[in-house]
Amino acid sequence: MAPTPLIRTGLLAIQPLKRRHCAECRRGPLSLLVIEDTEPRCLDCADLGHLVFLPRGDTALTRRAREGSGLSAVVVRFNRRQGRYERQGVLVEEAALARAEERCLADAEARARRRARDAARRAMEDVRFTAAFADEIRRLFPGCPDERSRAIAAHASVRGSGRVGRSAAGRALSSVAVTAAVVAAVRHTDTPYDRLLMSGVPRGEARRRIAPAVEAVLRAWQGPGRAGWRSEGVAV
Repeated sequence: MAPTPLIRTGLLAIQPLKRRHCAECRRGPLSLLVIEDTEPRCLDCADLGHLVFLPRGDTALTRRAREGSGLSAVVVRFNRRQGRYERQGVLVEEAALARAEERCLADAEARARRRARDAARRAMEDVRFTAAFADEIRRLFPGCPDERSRAIAAHASVRGSGRVGRSAAGRALSSVAVTAAVVAAVRHTDTPYDRLLMSGVPRGEARRRIAPAVEAVLRAWQGPGRAGWRSEGVAV
């Protein structure tokens, strides 16, 4: 396979794969060279010796450094397996690189401050939502102790958990979603459900066995004179 020719889109410097010496000053082997009149030249002889190498990887830094550099060159190296030259970075003026680094650092600090603000805002939203979820639990189940309602709400509404409190119905404080969170909490906390599962009892059978205990807790929390929890359409 014939190598892909270098495309001249500006000054190019090459990282040679073989030991090469400058055709002008005879120094070498060269880590970087420029081809002039088909002959290799070191960066000093090519008047690029004052530039510094910026490896590829940071697109914003590279763009800013090249924009601020009066003289720059693209650095390439031949990939034998691919049969083409591949970009490795750029040569830019040191002062331009320093200015570009300062701008990128300022941007990074600004992004960090924005992330901190966003995190604080989300945390406040989570606190308010969890409190509203707990309030809805106490509305539906007035007999539920405050500590339990807060614990159930906190567990159900963890951001990114995929739990019922983070579903669309949960965020809307749907009575079905809130009741489902309460039922799940009672099932795992107030009954031997988890032990049954660990002993190998199938989930459906385990739920059938602990259903009376769940119903008793829910009825007690709902209080007298209120519709049964089944009116919420949630099965234990």
